Amino acid sequence: MRTYNEIDLQCSPEDAFRFARMVDRWPQHLQHYRKVRFIEGNSGEGGLVEMAAYRRFDKVSWPVWWMSEMEVDAQLLRIRYRHVKGITRGMQVEWKLEPASSGMTKVSIVHEWEQPQVGRIVAARVIGPVFVHFIADQTLQGLKQAAERQREAAAYG
Repeated sequence: MRTYNEIDLQCSPEDAFRFARMVDRWPQHLQHYRKVRFIEGNSGEGGLVEMAAYRRFDKVSWPVWWMSEMEVDAQLLRIRYRHVKGITRGMQVEWKLEPASSGMTKVSIVHEWEQPQVGRIVAARVIGPVFVHFIADQTLQGLKQAAERQREAAAYG
């Protein structure tokens, strides 16, 4: 199973990277995140992080939960996760942040799951598109809004 999400943010790659790696603050910016906390480590260096979010279906919110080993590469502006607990155990995730045109930053997220415990068909047809892709898209949209709000606030003092 593989999913791909991408968005352009109107901020520098360094500002976008700061929002992306500060996962423990995501619930402040992202309505669909219930909880993010480091079991070991921190947002600057990475570590073991527990994450919980909601996948909204009209009026119903489906709770999802996972635990990941987070690796931060500030030089390359990359963040990698390896899911170690939860239904998506074994999933590999990579965030890439790259300069784009006119002061924009392209942020992409790739989720890959080669050995899904739930079966390849369920992973490819349900978990990937319905949960992973949707939640990643909501995450990118929320981080875009937060980063651009901060940029506007800095511009207006």
